[in-house]
Parts: sequence; C-alpha cells; structure tokens
Amino acid sequence: MILITDGGSTKCDWILLDESGNVMLRTRTLGLNPAVISEDELKFRIKDSEALRALFDKVKIVDFYGAGCGTKTPTELLKKVIKSLFINAAVTVSEDTVAAVYAATQEPGVICILGTGSNSCYFDGTEIHKSVESLGYILMDEASGNYYGKRLIRDYFYNKMPAVLAKEFENRFDLNADTIKENVYKKANPNMYLASFAEFIFNPGQNRPENVMEINGYFYALISEGINKFIERRILCFKEAQHVPIHFIGSIAHFSEDIIRDCMKPYHIELGHIIRRPIDGLIEYYKQKRL
Repeated sequence: MILITDGGSTKCDWILLDESGNVMLRTRTLGLNPAVISEDELKFRIKDSEALRALFDKVKIVDFYGAGCGTKTPTELLKKVIKSLFINAAVTVSEDTVAAVYAATQEPGVICILGTGSNSCYFDGTEIHKSVESLGYILMDEASGNYYGKRLIRDYFYNKMPAVLAKEFENRFDLNADTIKENVYKKANPNMYLASFAEFIFNPGQNRPENVMEINGYFYALISEGINKFIERRILCFKEAQHVPIHFIGSIAHFSEDIIRDCMKPYHIELGHIIRRPIDGLIEYYKQKRL
C-alpha cells in the first residue's frame, strides 16, 4: 500500500492506495508545514489521527508533498518525523509544487499555488524548474491567504476598510491588538492564523449587503493588487510564461478566478486550469504513472 499526502499549512489530505490504485482511505489532518511547525507538533498532528495510527506498521511507501518542503532543513525534519512513525515505509518528502504539477498537467506550463501560502514553478514536460526559493509568509507569499489576511488587518487598523465592512470584520474576528500580536509573534502557525482572516473576502457574512459598489470595489482592488504582484514576481520570472498555459492550484485561486482572468489580460498570458484541491489529480497521476 502507498500513502500519498498533499500537505498545506492549514490542512493535509492523506490518501491510501492499494496496488491497483483503488482508494482505501481518505483522511485529513491539520497542516504539516515543517518550516513553521516544531518536530513535536508535527508528530502530534500525525499521531492524533486514529486512521493514520492504524497504518503506522502497514504502509510500505509514504510520498509527502507539502508546503515548507522546498529547502533542505525542514524537508529533512519532516522526513525524520514520518519515518519515525511509519516504521516499515520508504519515505519521500517533496515540495508542494511537485504535487501541483502532477495534478495540473503533463504538458509544459507554469504552475502556481495560491492557498495559505503561494509558490510557482515551470514544468517543461519532464523537469520542474524554480525561479527563486520560496521564503515564506513574511517575505513572499504574494496573493496567498496569509497575504490577504495581513492586508485586511492593516486596512482595518489604518481605517482604510469601508465602514460597513469594518463593522462586519470586528464582529467576526477577535481584533484585540494583544490577541493579534500573540498569535502572530508567539504562537505556532502564524501563517495559518493570518490566512484565516482571508475567508472574510470569499465567505460573506449573513448581514453583508449585496451589490454594494464600495464593497465590491474594495475587494476587487485588494485581490487584484495581490494577483498583479504575483504575476510580476512569480510568473513573468519565467521567460516561457508567454508561450505556455498558466495553471493555478488552491482555494484562493479557485475563488478569485474571474479576477485572475482580468489581471492576466494586460500581460498577454494564457490561463490554463484552476484546481481547488490537487489531491484528486494526484490520485490519477499515481494510477497512470506510479502503480
């Protein structure tokens, strides 16, 4: 049996396949980003799943694709944790962009991730190429959930948010300054905490007025600014972007599809697939290529 994992900072999807590619188990845990989560917490989050505990001595292969696995130190940490639990398994840990490629295409293209964090790569049909290392939620992650969460918090405190939205925002979230600083600077998973505010954009409250131009204009401008930064920094860095489709993976991309289309037009680049959850595409890849 082979266990494949699509791991984000917020959540991880685990799929158990038998030798014929049949799905034997689907389960989900909290995110396992080794760049921001301690070794003990990584172990706890895996061991907390009863379904996974039952597989610790049974699985022969674990292939983990995850956020925060683009550099050596966190990758080796997560691999060590997984091997200590799945005691009979051969373990590989790869960056989430690898899973995104497998889920999106088998042809050349630029593949982008817009979820809790953001990333991109170019796939030439055989090899995956990165332009820059991903430095995470503080220095990069344009157009991601945590990027928009930070923008919303700043706009609220700087009084840049429309009044009707500011009222809803303070009713939906704990905006005590001490609470925010504790979660950002002292607690684990600050990127996931910041990304939790982004749902305010895509999940309207019951009392939010519909078709209010000020609201629509505010959100459109906010999302567009992030998408344009992402295009300029994480797509146009690949010279091939003018000649191949640009695919997007993740919930932020899914909910922002129309704005992504608008933002791409001035750059004369072609939109490819937009996939909310890559795990199903990953399953099909394994059925065709790995089993």
